[in-house]
Amino acid sequence: MKLLETYQNFYFVGIGGIGMSALARYFHASGKKVLGYDKTNTKLTRQLMEEGIDIVFEDLIDERITALNQEQTLVIYTPAIKTLGILDYFNDHGFEVKKRAKVLGLITENTDCIAVAGTHGKTTTSTLVSHLCKEADLPFSCFLGGISENFRSNFLYNGTKYSVVEADEYDRSFLNLSPDWAVITSIDADHLDIYGDKHTIEEGFRQFATLVPNDRQLFVRKGIEIGRDHRTYAVNEKADYYSDNLRMEHDRIYFDFHTPEETVRDFVWEIPGIHNVENATVALAILHNLGVDFQTLKKAIASFKGIKRRYTKHIYPNGKIYIDDYAHHPTEINAVLGSVKTFYPDKKLLVVFQPHLFSRTRDFADGFAESLSQPDELILLDIYPARELQENFEGITSQWLLEKVTLNKKEVSSLVDAFRRIKEKDFDILLTIGAGNIDTLYDPVCEWMNASAQIAGEE
Repeated sequence: MKLLETYQNFYFVGIGGIGMSALARYFHASGKKVLGYDKTNTKLTRQLMEEGIDIVFEDLIDERITALNQEQTLVIYTPAIKTLGILDYFNDHGFEVKKRAKVLGLITENTDCIAVAGTHGKTTTSTLVSHLCKEADLPFSCFLGGISENFRSNFLYNGTKYSVVEADEYDRSFLNLSPDWAVITSIDADHLDIYGDKHTIEEGFRQFATLVPNDRQLFVRKGIEIGRDHRTYAVNEKADYYSDNLRMEHDRIYFDFHTPEETVRDFVWEIPGIHNVENATVALAILHNLGVDFQTLKKAIASFKGIKRRYTKHIYPNGKIYIDDYAHHPTEINAVLGSVKTFYPDKKLLVVFQPHLFSRTRDFADGFAESLSQPDELILLDIYPARELQENFEGITSQWLLEKVTLNKKEVSSLVDAFRRIKEKDFDILLTIGAGNIDTLYDPVCEWMNASAQIAGEE
């Protein structure tokens, strides 16, 4: 394949995906012509268009496509799209067509790559590593699986020496990367539609671990068996790098950080949850290995604002709280609920959850039922199918899952009807969780809760 720099045009099939849009922004920032297709016009695609990227939302072969020169154009697609006339056109006319993961892998070959993998925690960790790199003024670009609250984007161009990459295990995409440093945060069973069983996904992570050169560093959460030399990290237990002495004061967490050589006290961190202190611990370990001083790291950690839809929290004047999170696996839901109950143990909690994929709902039904039995009340939305067809999963429905939940106050709702039902409920905290299109509730819920708080203040 030709070098990426030799192409002048980049066409993205499925440009609105979080990973695809980061790549599109990279080539746009590099001065290339970027255009693409997506089936849905979203807030993210509108942002891309405002940045100067041309996007269409109909599967039509128009002059923008026919005008592209075959030799000067690279077509990048996401495996989430199975059939599309535009993609067929490019294949039939001899264009170079590559998966997103392959192209991201080529970028990492030419940089010092920091790759963050794991079934949970990789978005927060990779975003934090990127934030620390920026605050330390390191020359880097980052490709993230979420929208950084600090960058207001899933991509940042600050140079080309380093690349920070969220290493996605789905479809074994992370095996295309060339990591110089890597993190493995967790290897829980997930994506069983791809891997089949827990043993196979664990083997996938072991293959990823072998990609790190022996003269560089692999950081692994203590307790994970990965089958090669690595550095461990943990919270509240000794490891090569670990944090302890956690204290919570006014929604902030204070902790001490230990390296093999020294202890640095009193880091301040505003992102709740012990699992997020773990993410901070390994991010600090990486930047320490890159030679960044702890004074810089302390200041940078304290200024990290988090990621959109990762425990995004609003507190209103009437005392009500709204939290929105991307959690879509029982382990992630337990982590979010654990954080809520730690900070607000006596408040009445309403959870609205949208299951993501029929296969994941089926494979982890008992885990979901146990997780979703923890709040005071549950609204369970219809399953978001993403790439799957419901007819292939007979009997797997939200009603089927709801029957396994042990709560008394529980119900199933469509997404369309969910906002009305939320407004009828009595709660102190509203938590919306899921990885599908439940995010469309976010703006109307925020507006309603803010208006309700103002009315309450006037009475």
